[in-house]
Amino acid sequence: MAIPKVCGIETEYGIIFKGGDVNPITASSIIVNAFSQGVHDSVGWDFIDEHPGSDARGFSLDDYLFPEFESQLVNTVLTNGARYYVDHAHPEISTPECRTALETVLFDRAGEEIVRRSMQIANEGLPFESEIVLYKNNSDGKGNSYGCHENYLVSRTTPFAQIAQQITTHFVSRQIFCGAGKVGVEHRGIAAKGNSSPWFQLSQRADFFEEEIGLETTLKRPIVNTRDEPHCDPVKYRRLHVIAGDANMSEVATFLKVGTTAIVLAMIEDDEFPEHLVISDPVSAVRQISHDYSLQTAVVMSDGRRLTALQIQFELYEAAVQYAARYGLEAVDQSVGQDVLLRWQHVLLGLKSDPMSVANVVDWVAKLRIVEGFTLRHGLQHDDARLKAIDLQYHDMRVDKCLALRAGLEVLCETDEVLRSMSQPPSSTRAFFRGTVLQRWPHAVIAANWDSVVFDIDNEGLKRVPMPEPLRGTKVLVGELLAMCQTPADLLARIGSQF
Repeated sequence: MAIPKVCGIETEYGIIFKGGDVNPITASSIIVNAFSQGVHDSVGWDFIDEHPGSDARGFSLDDYLFPEFESQLVNTVLTNGARYYVDHAHPEISTPECRTALETVLFDRAGEEIVRRSMQIANEGLPFESEIVLYKNNSDGKGNSYGCHENYLVSRTTPFAQIAQQITTHFVSRQIFCGAGKVGVEHRGIAAKGNSSPWFQLSQRADFFEEEIGLETTLKRPIVNTRDEPHCDPVKYRRLHVIAGDANMSEVATFLKVGTTAIVLAMIEDDEFPEHLVISDPVSAVRQISHDYSLQTAVVMSDGRRLTALQIQFELYEAAVQYAARYGLEAVDQSVGQDVLLRWQHVLLGLKSDPMSVANVVDWVAKLRIVEGFTLRHGLQHDDARLKAIDLQYHDMRVDKCLALRAGLEVLCETDEVLRSMSQPPSSTRAFFRGTVLQRWPHAVIAANWDSVVFDIDNEGLKRVPMPEPLRGTKVLVGELLAMCQTPADLLARIGSQF
């Protein structure tokens, strides 16, 4: 049976410093420090378990790569179990581990509010007429792309080659409902063969993928990333690190992006993925599909058929329904999984009949409606620079400027839940333990990462608590233990006696 699909999202935010000559790394550091110092004592990231050069194909390039994360840059752990840091030239926030797609949406939204709060604090301390602005998008319009990465817990027993081949079909075609939309093409030379460069496309990231599979995340980006860095028991699990997706402003789009992918991965683990549903040339297909917002482009399948992305997604949906009837959806949570299936069907039917009917849930449709409306009102050509400005403003994290907040997008998360999740961890994973000890004893925790917390105990020195199981350390398992302990030393003594 498929294992529980623990999930998470890492979002790199675009950043602009207005009113001064400040480089993006410095500006990003100002942003992360603003929140960390304004909310709680900063707890540093423990890099001991970082091995970004480990490849799922059986080798490691750790000794040949520059460090993925520069340890001297700001890198902290938040009380909600998240990681907030400077990644290259961007502020990045990683959600805590989440048990369901809905929980992942909640903590992704909490990340947005953390970013907004960071901007507010940082800008209050800047000189007059200076401002840092963040954008939840994926490209800067100058040929550079930054990612919104997903993570899924999968079984080590499922061959990685099988996962890579089969999940690629979903990654290439799911952009029809989780693409964020984009005005224009940054690399004119990669327009779909035989077509002129489109003025609008489904995905912000599609143009930047150059290989089917590989270890890179910034150059020669692959559709399937091979990083083998599980951040948990490496004998039992692997973490599928997904870089082939857009940053979504729509909560429903994020829900479907994570929820459908989790179900498809469960199908793969249980050998229930339709083996014939493999795309012949995924790299070309991901661009061709993105470049045609009419959704009519058909791509060649390995069995010789030509299918549109919509037809591919309908076949995947039907297979998922049959899978749910046979195996259930406990791997993704039964209730949440059923909601994913219902919304998956709804969005596909809407896209088939009239894409504008799902403008309240699909980012690219919502953005297209805004852009086309502006074009008609002002009599513009599609190459007018103002359309790209509207594109960027859709992702603006300033509440008074963000067009996505005015687009009528459906909301899944209550405001009170989102605000609470800025500081409180999920109760369903080991993030509960991490976040709670940071709340209770911030001065005693000197470092943390996904699978351990390091305490500094008076007269005893440093003590590391390993957490190799993502579904241990939950509120059900350790909530009472944490509540009865008055000091970290007491906690460690009790842990030592019970385990």
